[in-house]
Amino acid sequence: MRHGIRRIGVCSILAAGTLALAPTADAVTPTTATISFDCGLYGSGAATLTATQNGTSATINLSTSAITAPIAVGANSVKSTLTLTNKGAGTVTFTGSSNPAIPAGSPVSTGPLSGTVASGDSLEGKSLKVVVMGITVTCNATSAQTPGPFVF
Repeated sequence: MRHGIRRIGVCSILAAGTLALAPTADAVTPTTATISFDCGLYGSGAATLTATQNGTSATINLSTSAITAPIAVGANSVKSTLTLTNKGAGTVTFTGSSNPAIPAGSPVSTGPLSGTVASGDSLEGKSLKVVVMGITVTCNATSAQTPGPFVF
């Protein structure tokens, strides 16, 4: 019986050590922010940005009432480019062509949009370009991100 208990104890210690050494994902704060966009003839409105980070890779999902789909849009058919300023100077671009199916008249959702970040990057939305069925819509930020920029 003692031999079995000793084996369980050693295995538990090894498992705990493995968990302690496992790499952790980097954290971005805040994880969710809002910003307003003006998309010219296509409308204006708020957008919700949700960011995640894993090392130097980051993704942002975006949903905005600034652009609505005039007709039903199929999944993975929206090409998007989100440009963010980095500490007020320079830019970082997130791109992708992944989206859920969007019913006619519904707000556009896109993402995950992928980009590369460095530790200490402080990114705030600047512009959004969306291409749907060959139509390009360019939106410019009209407000600061709330509660603030994404810090990686």
